[in-house]
Amino acid sequence: MSFQARRALFPVSTEIVDGHDHPGLAIGGCALTALAAEYGTPLYLYDQATLAAAVDAYRRALAEAYPAGGEITYAGKAGLNLALAQWMDRQGVWLDCTGAGELYVAQVAGVDRSRVLVHGVAKTAADLQAAVRQAGTIVVDNLDELRRLVDLAAAAPSDPPFPDLWLRILPGLAVDTHAFRQTGQEDSKFGMDAATARQAVALCLRHALPLTGVHFHQGSHFHDPTPIGPAIEMVLDLVAALRDEFDWTPAHLSPGGGWGVAYHEDDLPQPAVEAYVGFVAEALTAGCEQRGLPLPVLHVEPGRSLVARAGVALYRVRAVKRTATRRWLLLDGGMADNIRPALYGARYSASPVTDPLRPDAGPAWLAGPYCESGDILAKDLPMPAMETDELIAVPVSGAYQIAMSSNYNGARKPAVLWLKAGRAHVIQRRQAVADLIARDEPLPSD
Repeated sequence: MSFQARRALFPVSTEIVDGHDHPGLAIGGCALTALAAEYGTPLYLYDQATLAAAVDAYRRALAEAYPAGGEITYAGKAGLNLALAQWMDRQGVWLDCTGAGELYVAQVAGVDRSRVLVHGVAKTAADLQAAVRQAGTIVVDNLDELRRLVDLAAAAPSDPPFPDLWLRILPGLAVDTHAFRQTGQEDSKFGMDAATARQAVALCLRHALPLTGVHFHQGSHFHDPTPIGPAIEMVLDLVAALRDEFDWTPAHLSPGGGWGVAYHEDDLPQPAVEAYVGFVAEALTAGCEQRGLPLPVLHVEPGRSLVARAGVALYRVRAVKRTATRRWLLLDGGMADNIRPALYGARYSASPVTDPLRPDAGPAWLAGPYCESGDILAKDLPMPAMETDELIAVPVSGAYQIAMSSNYNGARKPAVLWLKAGRAHVIQRRQAVADLIARDEPLPSD
């Protein structure tokens, strides 16, 4: 299958440029062969132009579809470092953090506190204390957490102001995605049911806590927004009941995020952000009108659909092997930097970096060096004839890969580059061997 069939999986700035001997892929004006030679492989690349296009698509969709105003919150769990946090903040995008660790990244990056939102199903005391100091909004998952926040609010100074609180509602409905990525089903560990939400509102009002919003989430990497409709109806029924009982309505409402992307050419075309945002906006507008509710500010929380396509992973072929029925391309990276195929059965595509338009030579299996038979990045993928030391680019590698990477088999986490206008900037250095024992202490002497 030609590179042209896969072109829409790669960043928007991708092009084929003349090299010293052969044409090759370039992203953000940077030749990938040169980047691999300078920084080594595995290597992760983020294209600023693709990130900007994704943010712009969400911003335009919200402005066109929703009359009461909307905000974008980047789900940092998809991938977070200082550079990504700073770039999102400069775009006016909110940042969703989970726990004290991600909050620390946001703090060092200088993210505006008012645009930091905190999630988490089992926040520790340290998580909550950090959230009270460093966040503008906390999404409350359960009553135990809310009771801890009551105590923290009683002891908190007036400056900075106590964060706004949103309640995470369990809609009892999930979207169509892998079971591990579903969060809205009735027996999910996330959120509170309607009866618990009533108790939470009463507790907030009793203690004069700044309760300003409701939130729900049904799962991640879905392509059909239809299941969001019944969930919005359920949540708005609850909001109407809370208005009648407590004279309270939310100023903010978030249906979470999770809009999917195409990872493989069989998934193309890319799911349209406009279809997702338009569906949510229409359902929310109509539902509020039917119940006589004021329109809240609509918050969407995309993760992968902001950053996945912006990312590309570069690997070098270390061996070519044939078995009875398979052609193996054995790479210098795999499940240590991308666990998603092993964890979710995720399908990826790939392209040679040099001469990407050359004809295919049949299917190939792309596998990594780790001691697991499940260490496979792509199965049965049409690929040209490949030689040892050639480079392979795996697109749509910007979400949930570096964030879930490990040091399995002593793997060192790869370097990450930011590509913009022909220049590459290191935003995460490659781990050194010494980093692998930086947390270790020697065995005590007898």
